[in-house]
Amino acid sequence: MVNLIWVFMTVFGVVFAIINGTMSEVNEAVFSGAKEAVTLCIGLISILVFWLGMMRIAEDAGLLKILAKLFRPLVKRLFPEIPNEHPAMGYILSNMMANMFGLGNAATPLGIKAMEEMRQLNGGSTEASRSMITFLAINTSSLTLIPTTVIAIRMNYNSANPTDIVGTTLIATLCSTIGAILIDRFFYYRRSRKG
Repeated sequence: MVNLIWVFMTVFGVVFAIINGTMSEVNEAVFSGAKEAVTLCIGLISILVFWLGMMRIAEDAGLLKILAKLFRPLVKRLFPEIPNEHPAMGYILSNMMANMFGLGNAATPLGIKAMEEMRQLNGGSTEASRSMITFLAINTSSLTLIPTTVIAIRMNYNSANPTDIVGTTLIATLCSTIGAILIDRFFYYRRSRKG
């Protein structure tokens, strides 16, 4: 459905530009936008590679295991249906750690694996389990300590101080994560009382 919306918007925009005689401006915007996108991607790659390397060093040094152990009691309370040593728990913790360091691209495959493991725990059902809903809410709100992708974008556009947003991002994502958990629990308990 989203693809159809994009196709409609593109076709409508081109037809509108032809009717108004502004097709040259559209062509110029398309090519300058494409050039800027490539430049931005190359700038992002260098920062993401650096932070992914740092994550790898932290993992090899055991820092991620320490953080995972630190957060395990909290995660266990959020996902009581998942057995302690189940692979889903490891994927959930790894996903949360990657999100905390602003590495959404690295967190995505871990999140997909966590969902696959939770689906197996749910008997392969196509209906989302309580844990899957909770994980989706937390993953979407994602508490972020260091917003590396946003810092990289700000550096790419020559921001005077690209790290200015760290404190604001921490507060905003903390509020969004707490809000997501509260809303998730509210609807879970409401649904369980009705059922």
